[in-house]
Amino acid sequence: MSDYNAVRDNLVVGNREPDDLYQRIFVVSAYGGVTDELLEHKKTGEPGVYALFADAESDWAWGDDLTKLTHMLTDINQELFDDPMLQQQADQFIMDRVEGVRGCLIDLQRLCSYGQFQLEEHLLTVREMLAGIGEAHSAFNTALKLQAEGINARFVDLTGWRDNELLPLDEKLQQAFDNVDLTRELPICTGYAQCQEGLMRTFDRGYSEMTFSRIAVITEAREAIIHKEYHLSSADPKVVGEDKVVPLGRTNYDVADQLANLGMEAIHPKAGKGLRQSDIPLRVKNTFEPEHTGTLITRDYVSEKPRVEIVAGQKGVFAIEVFDQDMQGEPGSDRRVLDVLSRYKMRCVSKDTNANTITHYVDSTLKHVKRVVRALKDEFPNAEISTRKVALVSAIGSDMQVPGILAKTVQALADEEISILALHQCMRQVDMQFVIDEEHYEKAIVKLHATLIEPHNHEYAIVAA
Repeated sequence: MSDYNAVRDNLVVGNREPDDLYQRIFVVSAYGGVTDELLEHKKTGEPGVYALFADAESDWAWGDDLTKLTHMLTDINQELFDDPMLQQQADQFIMDRVEGVRGCLIDLQRLCSYGQFQLEEHLLTVREMLAGIGEAHSAFNTALKLQAEGINARFVDLTGWRDNELLPLDEKLQQAFDNVDLTRELPICTGYAQCQEGLMRTFDRGYSEMTFSRIAVITEAREAIIHKEYHLSSADPKVVGEDKVVPLGRTNYDVADQLANLGMEAIHPKAGKGLRQSDIPLRVKNTFEPEHTGTLITRDYVSEKPRVEIVAGQKGVFAIEVFDQDMQGEPGSDRRVLDVLSRYKMRCVSKDTNANTITHYVDSTLKHVKRVVRALKDEFPNAEISTRKVALVSAIGSDMQVPGILAKTVQALADEEISILALHQCMRQVDMQFVIDEEHYEKAIVKLHATLIEPHNHEYAIVAA
């Protein structure tokens, strides 16, 4: 969203005739870095306004950070708008939002100074309210800029700003589009939508994908398109090299789920579920290569020829191993482990079991893993519980029933002297997963891509859409 010209030229207008600009809906995210400043930095964890407000020791640090955010947002406006009148309009819009939120947080902080009111009970609402600022800023600016350029864009604010009632998501979206004429209006919608379900409770910062998905379902879209800064490719170009990876072309929602499990979301699985059930194709396109057809994801696609379509993985995974001889023949042991993981909201990426050992591979921090281990020792006092930091590497495809492919893959890793700590291949034949030492992650990705994908000399895409 930070590159308005690319969005306008490649997404909104492109080669379209003026009468062909409509019958589409755009769901936009915040500008780059804005949500990090509103909440917390996604990668480093550096606190933003929300994190500072939630910290009881930072009485006014959040207010200073909110002022810093205001300067950041108005600087974006200054860079985007050449017309002083349009810039003033954009500044006034976002200043009203920011100062409204500031007043609300001051009142809430004062209210919670009394013992009968607990701040923790309101933090999720605060998080949602702050997140909505970023999307409202981006959507309002985009609509305003397009209107100035002669396109009948319409700002659709789903953030619930000063709404009088809290509706279920589908009902809220239906109401928002009841008065929109798609034949002559181009809706620019906020990625965050306030609703009874509380999108951040389930999706946290992936809420915009759920909004996007439900809009597509409710409007019975012919196709849903996600525009990213890169192609959905056969591997991470930063690891394998841009000259070696190739766009995916075609795949199905099952493969998309496997990617999401490794933290490489084409779309959140729960957001993709609605598209899959409604049989709406999802296309993932590179914003900066509009002429490329991108990756088409459909419900029932299976490659005509069995093949590996993508090599992906995840570093920083912790293996939590519970060894207890009392598990032998004892039903329910796995459920007891899962209950502990659920209590601490651990995201489980994979697991393996044998007669007396259960190992879960979790995406979490060392601090949280230590808490879980203490809880597991209380639950299994006679067990030996150990942890280890590992990496997962996976070969994924819509149909991987290739005779000898597992042996070939294991041999490729052995040729690089990479030890396999564990491996998984389910009967569904859509992925093979290898657990390895974290230090070998990049080398394993490069080797598997070179072995399983590069020899096939794909050019435009792996099965063009």
